Amino acid sequence: MDGKNRSDIATGLEVKIVLKKDQRSGNLTKGIIKDILTNSPFHPHGIKVRLESGDVGRVKEIIALNNH
Repeated sequence: MDGKNRSDIATGLEVKIVLKKDQRSGNLTKGIIKDILTNSPFHPHGIKVRLESGDVGRVKEIIALNNH
């Protein structure tokens, strides 16, 4: 599942995001969502989130649903 719809995104989900500095290379960073930063229900490049590690980027892939 991609991360373009805000309804698919929730805190505690394990996701892969692309950081601003990695947009050209396409490197993905894996982590757990701490905060959802995009307010709109859809974003064509992915919903922007902050991971528990503090990294901020757009969700490219949802890995697993964690039941928090």
